[in-house]
Amino acid sequence: MKRSSSRILTTHTGSLPRTPHLQELLREREDQREFDPDLFAAGVRDGVAEVVARQQTVGLDVVNDGEQGRSQYATYVKERLTGFDGERMVRSHRRLDDADFPEFAAVQTHLSSRNMPQPACTGPIGWKDWQAVEQDIVNLKAASEGLEVEEVFMTAASPGVIATFLPNEYYPSEEAYLYGLAEVMKDEYNAIAEAGLTLQIDCPDLAMTRVSQFSHLTVEEFKKVVELHVEVINYALKDVDPERMRLHLCWGNTEGPHHHDVPLKDIVDIVLKARPNGLSFEGANPRHAHEWKVWEDVELPEGKLIIPGVLDTTTNFIEHPELIAQRIVNYANAVGRENVMASSDCGFGTSAWGRKVEANIAWAKLASMVEGAQLASRDLW
Repeated sequence: MKRSSSRILTTHTGSLPRTPHLQELLREREDQREFDPDLFAAGVRDGVAEVVARQQTVGLDVVNDGEQGRSQYATYVKERLTGFDGERMVRSHRRLDDADFPEFAAVQTHLSSRNMPQPACTGPIGWKDWQAVEQDIVNLKAASEGLEVEEVFMTAASPGVIATFLPNEYYPSEEAYLYGLAEVMKDEYNAIAEAGLTLQIDCPDLAMTRVSQFSHLTVEEFKKVVELHVEVINYALKDVDPERMRLHLCWGNTEGPHHHDVPLKDIVDIVLKARPNGLSFEGANPRHAHEWKVWEDVELPEGKLIIPGVLDTTTNFIEHPELIAQRIVNYANAVGRENVMASSDCGFGTSAWGRKVEANIAWAKLASMVEGAQLASRDLW
């Protein structure tokens, strides 16, 4: 991963808004309607080129393809892997938040990742469309060629987050399912790194699932789940240089109470055992913005870099650059300025249609982050 000894670099978490045209193409595929594969491929290619160029224009240092060719950040694998050909239905887990505030839950009718119909795993997992992985890499490398950016990254779903959205109905245990996913998905992880891109492995399951899939567990019991998921991640990433990787965890990119979220301090020691040297996490939303103080008591392992969110991705407020600078400085004072990169809390389009932040406002927020990072850099150097 790119590090700087003279300023705070900026990035984001992965997904960025899609155009209405690309949204419609993705909807046709998601609904399993007939569609023109050549038109779809061209739409994705154009979308990637546009979003990469716009990231450079905004001033981001570390850019990606914005997940333009994916309907959702984790379940995109169902089009690429065998084992997910069964009936699609809403399979979301009821959140602890929903139980406490049922009236609020009842009015959440917007399309989001957790109420999109999805299949379960009903057969052995293997590759059926490896070319899709290769095309993602080709599109991103072509779009970023010649651009003046510090680094280019690509996201990929972790075994744990795939299992959250596409539950197991085939393997003899959840652990067997996770390792089955890891055995196949490691090909994608390796390919991204071998192409010269930085791999971001998306692991919301390390925190988000405490209030959903594993809401019946105590915090101590949930920590055992996190340990297993980190073991699986490390197995899947064993052939990738830690310096070529970053890991993203979050508590769910949803506006809501979040008052049952597992505290960062309870899981941070486990998460830091994951092989990727970069750790991306939410640090701006009202439930977790205070947790920068956790890092005052954490000894950051040698080589690790933290990538805290300084933008909330569930509100249309545009954070003031001075607030962003304050957040960055807090982290830099805790772990060292050379060990911090500024980012967003989560994605601005974790599903292609369910975003909370209007597209142009999302870009304005990113521009404000760039300005805030410049202010912080002046204070820190």
